[in-house]
Amino acid sequence: MRATPFAAAVLLLAVAGCAGGQGGQPLSGDTRFVAGDGKLTMFEAAERKPAPEVKGETLDGGVADLAAHRGKVVVLNFWASWCAPCRAEAPVLKDVAAKTKAGGVEFLGVAFKDGHADALAFERGQRPGYPSIFDQPGKVALSFQGTVPPAAIPSTLIIDRRGRIAARALGAVGYSDLLAAVVKVGDEG
Repeated sequence: MRATPFAAAVLLLAVAGCAGGQGGQPLSGDTRFVAGDGKLTMFEAAERKPAPEVKGETLDGGVADLAAHRGKVVVLNFWASWCAPCRAEAPVLKDVAAKTKAGGVEFLGVAFKDGHADALAFERGQRPGYPSIFDQPGKVALSFQGTVPPAAIPSTLIIDRRGRIAARALGAVGYSDLLAAVVKVGDEG
């Protein structure tokens, strides 16, 4: 069976798209996929960096702004509809969001490197209970460079009440780990 030039090009792009940069971390501006293990890393309060500005149009046409949630714990999740680990962790995020909402925790998704229709269909199917910014070019993800490799998907950040990055997970995060980290950051006061 002979592959068409188009099929060969798609296969080549797919293989290249899953490769990481040196040491598994992409170089500046690199947008290739980087897999993570989902391990949550907590940052001591004295070591936390302020989160950059995160603002944009949501998939449903609204506007979301991280600054509007100052004083609350915010879970920020980077995802794409084509990402299998993102699909696997979606129910975890939905459940933890629902469980912690009464405690003042906010969740915000960032759909990046995705088509609008595909991302919207994914969100409508999952019904996460929180909005997602549509960031096809990945500008929001790039603003977190140094904390999150720009091609690490899924990635989850927990932002403390002062707007600082308190925790990070690269890869699909587990329910118990995420819930425990959110509660810990929330208990900081």
